[in-house]
Amino acid sequence: MPPASTGAPAVMLPGALSQPSPAASSASAAAAPAAASTAADTRLRPGDRAFRRANLALFAAGIATFVLLYATQGLLPLLSQDLDLTPGQASWTASAATLGLALALLPASALSDRYGRTAVMTASVLAASALALLLPLAPDLTTLTALRALQGAALAGLPATAMAYLAEEIHPSALASAMGLYVAGNSIGGMGGRLVSGWVGAAWGWRWGLAASAVVALLAALAFRLLIPAARQFRRTPVDARALRRTVAAHLRDPLLLRLYALGALFMAVFGAVYNTVGYRLTSAPFHLPQSMAASIFVVYLVGTVSSANAGRLTGRLGRRGTLYVAIGTTAGGLLLSLAGSLLCALLGLVLITAGFFIGHATASSSVGRTATHGRAQASALYLIAYYLGNSLGGTVGADAYHAAGWSGAAAVGLTAMALAAGVTLYATRQAIRARRAPALDTLRA
Repeated sequence: MPPASTGAPAVMLPGALSQPSPAASSASAAAAPAAASTAADTRLRPGDRAFRRANLALFAAGIATFVLLYATQGLLPLLSQDLDLTPGQASWTASAATLGLALALLPASALSDRYGRTAVMTASVLAASALALLLPLAPDLTTLTALRALQGAALAGLPATAMAYLAEEIHPSALASAMGLYVAGNSIGGMGGRLVSGWVGAAWGWRWGLAASAVVALLAALAFRLLIPAARQFRRTPVDARALRRTVAAHLRDPLLLRLYALGALFMAVFGAVYNTVGYRLTSAPFHLPQSMAASIFVVYLVGTVSSANAGRLTGRLGRRGTLYVAIGTTAGGLLLSLAGSLLCALLGLVLITAGFFIGHATASSSVGRTATHGRAQASALYLIAYYLGNSLGGTVGADAYHAAGWSGAAAVGLTAMALAAGVTLYATRQAIRARRAPALDTLRA
């Protein structure tokens, strides 16, 4: 992922929940160079012990988050069988968690400005792990879905804050690799949570599958708490609702941020549609795989681990938009390949979809941190709101489309999302070309 903008001050104040007066802003701007040179020395760089601990802690946090967030996704066919649910109904156990998370992201980001990044991340992951222990006891779909929504809301403090923590604490030269490792932890957690719950569920039922996921997540949460270094760059700011609205409004008026938010939502819509339905496809005709083998398909997430960790290198070669075109083309190609009737094509298609998604997400999410020069926690939260709303919508619509038209219906949802993502990226490319040409035209007119 690309490094933070070199034009930004070295002291990154993600909150921006209180608005300074113009005079104060001018004074701050005048003092920025001296402050930047001092603060830059304390940011974490490769080779620092604290840098390694921060990377490992956020890696563990990513594992815990995604083990918990997608614990039911590998169990959807089992839920449908046990509770007599359609794919669309069962998918709500996955979509409710991402919806709850999306709605709680902005409040969580505001709390992180007031109480600190590490405190909010720790409270978030431990509370969500505690709720995970209650999920196996849910008597019906309504209770399970409600608990999942609460769990998603509890989890919000970690993804809302993690990117801001990295943007503040990691030196810009190492931000791309640190963010890539965090996203890689997300992919490991997403894979591990689905594999553990799917395998255990296939052997002993979905309740035991959820219990196993809870144990894994709790261990990762404890590792995060033990490893995370104290924040050096964080500056406490008061929670001011009016200032928060102004910060959010400013981000929503930024055309580049809006495009990045749209891309996050569209990539995640594909991912939700595919992974909410792939278990049903593999256990049904023409494949008829056993549930334990269908759950093993989530090992494909290892592709996401590799692709997200190397997204920064790809961006360095091709630029942000070039990398996004690669991600869109790879995802769309995987969707088209998966339409073939053979199991090999279905699996290869899933590999391409996963690689393309993680490249796109890693590129867009890191670009948010680089683009936002103030209110980074809120900028990251808005990206994640769009991202998880895209997951909830894509997962539910994809499951309904699968129920109505089979795998071709789910793939059509994904291809539509990628066509829209290509349109957004093409528009951004044209805007960049116009911006580069404008100075030359002004010179000619002069």
